[in-house]
Amino acid sequence: MDINLGSDFLNYIIRRGLQPGDRLPSIQELTNDAHLDMSANKVREQLEVARTMGWVEVRSKRGTRIKDYAFTPAVRLSALYAMACGERFESFASLRNHVEAAYWQDACALLAKSDLDIMTDCIKRANQKLDSPPIHIPNPEHRQFHLTVFRRLDNTFVLGILEAYWDLYEEVGVNRYMDYSYLRKVWDYHSRILDLIRAGDFESAQKAFVEHTSLLRYEPDNASWEMERGG
Repeated sequence: MDINLGSDFLNYIIRRGLQPGDRLPSIQELTNDAHLDMSANKVREQLEVARTMGWVEVRSKRGTRIKDYAFTPAVRLSALYAMACGERFESFASLRNHVEAAYWQDACALLAKSDLDIMTDCIKRANQKLDSPPIHIPNPEHRQFHLTVFRRLDNTFVLGILEAYWDLYEEVGVNRYMDYSYLRKVWDYHSRILDLIRAGDFESAQKAFVEHTSLLRYEPDNASWEMERGG
C-alpha cells in the first residue's frame, strides 16, 4: 500500500522495505542518499520523531534500528499532551473501559492456562501486599492482571490503548489515594472475574468487570466520593 506519511524519512523506511531489527544507514549516509534529498538537520529532526514514537531505537554501539511497531508510544504521548492541556484522565479511562468491554469475550476465548496462572499469581501477590503491614498498593499486579486478559488479542490498536491507559494511570497517580476497603473490593472482584473466566462464563466475567469499574473510591484531595472509572 503506497501511503504518503508526510515525512520523507518515514517514507524512506517504508519504501526501502526495512523490517524490525534492520539497521538504518548513518545520518551522513542518509544525507548523501539521492533518493532521500534531506539535509542532516532534517534527518535528525525526523529521526527524533520516529524515536519518540517508538518506531526506531538509537544505540551507541548498535546504531539505529527499526523496532517492532507498537501503537502504545503514540497514544501515550498524545494523551499525556492532551492532559497537560487540560483534558481529564477520566475521559481516557472511559475509552479504555469501553474498549475492554467490547473485546472482553473475544480476548477471554484466547486465554491459555498459563495466562490464567499469571492472573492467579497477580491475585496472590496483591493480597499478600494488602495483608502485610505496611500495606503496599498492588499497582503492578493490577496492571498485569488486566493486560493479561488481552495479551493474545491480535489487535495492536486495542493493545496500544490498554497499555497506554496503565502508563497514564501511573503517571497521574490514580492509585495515590485509594483506601484499603476500595482495594479489597477491587481484588475481590478480580478473584470473581478469574473464577468466571476459568468456568468459561465470559459473559458473567464481563459483567463483573463492568461492575468493578464503577466502584466508589475516596479522594482525600476532594473530600468527596467520586466514581472510579478505571478499576
